[in-house]
Amino acid sequence: MIVTVLLVAAGAAVGAPLRYLTDLAVQGLHDAAFPFGTLTVNVAGSALLGFLAALPAGDGVMALLGSGFCGALSTYSTFGYETLRLAQNGGRLPAVLNVAVSVAAGLAAGGCGALLARLLA
Repeated sequence: MIVTVLLVAAGAAVGAPLRYLTDLAVQGLHDAAFPFGTLTVNVAGSALLGFLAALPAGDGVMALLGSGFCGALSTYSTFGYETLRLAQNGGRLPAVLNVAVSVAAGLAAGGCGALLARLLA
């Protein structure tokens, strides 16, 4: 149990700063209120998690990379906050688009990651 907790923490220690830096870099490319940075990390995390889930990976790998790294890289709370902020600031269409694109792209990315894993296995 303690080893699993430490693996999750180690993965999160890498995923969280990477999420922050990726978000800053992607948002810095756009002068828009739309949360492209959060969308990017969430889609990337979904693709990687789909890939990992399709592999015959052990519990330790899933704790480190799945729960730890992907869990900290992707962020539902920021997605929710930024969507609410868009809607409150008069951007209801961008808020709805953020939800639709995030869910569709996340599902597609997870499916593509799983497909890639199966093709490589």
